[in-house]
Amino acid sequence: MAAQLPIPIYSSLEDAFGGLRTASGQSVRWANLAQEFKSRFGREPAYIARAPGRVNLIGDHIDYVLFGVLPAAVEHDILIACGPSMSPVSSNSGSVAAHNLDPRYVPQTFAPMLKSAPLPTASEERDAENTVHAESWHMDIDTKELRWESYVKAGYYGVLNHFFPAAAGSTTTGPHPVPVDLLVTGCVPAGSGLSSSAAMVVASTLAFLAVNNKVVGLTKGELVEMAMENEKRVGVNSGGMDQAASVICTPDTALYITFFPSLSAQPTPLPTSRTVPRAVFVCANSLVVSDKVVGAKTRYNLRVVETLVGARVLAHHIGVVLAPTERPTLREVLGRWLGFYEAKNVPSDLDTDMLREGVQKILPYVEKLRPTRDDGELGVTMEEMIEWSGMPEAEFRQVYLSWVDVEATHFQLYKRTKHVFEEALRVLRFRDVCFSSEAAILPRDTLIDLGALMNESHQSSIELCENSCPEVDELVRLAREAGAFGSRVTGAGWGGCTVSLVAEDMVDEFIRSMKSTYPPYKYLGDDELREVIFATKPSSGAFVLKL
Repeated sequence: MAAQLPIPIYSSLEDAFGGLRTASGQSVRWANLAQEFKSRFGREPAYIARAPGRVNLIGDHIDYVLFGVLPAAVEHDILIACGPSMSPVSSNSGSVAAHNLDPRYVPQTFAPMLKSAPLPTASEERDAENTVHAESWHMDIDTKELRWESYVKAGYYGVLNHFFPAAAGSTTTGPHPVPVDLLVTGCVPAGSGLSSSAAMVVASTLAFLAVNNKVVGLTKGELVEMAMENEKRVGVNSGGMDQAASVICTPDTALYITFFPSLSAQPTPLPTSRTVPRAVFVCANSLVVSDKVVGAKTRYNLRVVETLVGARVLAHHIGVVLAPTERPTLREVLGRWLGFYEAKNVPSDLDTDMLREGVQKILPYVEKLRPTRDDGELGVTMEEMIEWSGMPEAEFRQVYLSWVDVEATHFQLYKRTKHVFEEALRVLRFRDVCFSSEAAILPRDTLIDLGALMNESHQSSIELCENSCPEVDELVRLAREAGAFGSRVTGAGWGGCTVSLVAEDMVDEFIRSMKSTYPPYKYLGDDELREVIFATKPSSGAFVLKL
């Protein structure tokens, strides 16, 4: 299984990128990063950690309810040059000097503290509500203020608590992390829906692992799980798709990622290189920045809560008995309804055919979550939601609201639940098309079928998940008019990027059409345009280059 493979450690770019041609195209950027690290810190870096962004071809807002998704890593990535610090001011255990090549991001220094060590005074400490504490270590991460170094700190947390717990309670004994210098650069546009945040957390986690000699022996799946937990410390309840794609993806394939009953990743061949005409995926940035941390309580985190409460209400309607304080996902409720229970350490799951049949079977019952009222409002108030759950108010708030900050006047249990099941079905159909033929050459109809599923997915984002925005909808419309087989929002949404399936020999014409019709593109120069709209091939996942 792909998740069980070791994390790659390479000694040359040619090995890392699978050939001299690709490596030569990357070498200047990597060499410049290493040279700048030496200029700032006085020596060569020991490692460069790389983590790519990702484009989700289909399956948004269903990973955190444990349904499968189909992302692919992109060629755009985050690089972190790193090495043990030699500075006399870095004598504190595990202290970090973090620099960024982007001049907008000011260099930062920080050091983790053991919880037994004195905490900062009241004047030094941030708002207590926004401070994240690790199990054994303490660092400030303000979950309400978006700061670049927060993602570096988040990546550090998992390394500290997985590999240095023996140091807890003592400042003189036990293993301690080494002081680290690091320099970050990246070409994954922030807030674009290509998962720059996950790439940053994966790369920083990998950098701290490398400097502390902890990479060997770890699997890709273990890195994914660590990165998932790390990113939650920034304030987003991520489902794991972004981290898994950044770590596990392989060139020329998408990745069918499932999370139930445990993380599993299956390379899925894309038919784009076997069709007539050949096709590629084109990412187009709406230039509406939408970071998951910003506005999470009314957007991303709210949808997490809506789907969880929807699962409990649906379970009640279909006769699935839940424990009073249980908080199952929609995927878990479906499994139990179909008679599948997962015992600890005994994986048991539906195969894709059974899963498809199960989703189709449960969809009619989702209508029971539709409110019956005259005003046409499909959401329910907080009071109605608590009543529908069948739980006492105090118990409901403890189970569903005590661990996350959300805000809404109406909670859309019906819309979100309907989106999840229908999108899960589209992912399975998309996957079926990818595996549908063993023929060397596939017909144009294959691309038409994939495009239709992408178009349906975007319509669901507009009507049910409500994670699109006018600018993204305009980009999607223009992409289809410019000849795309299909186009949709990708990632969390509310801005960011679209992904379009385009005939390879039409890419240049497609991009010219988008430049002339999408207003924010009209006055961009060639270099600027290449940053916001580009064709991409599936990339390899995260790795470490040892220098």
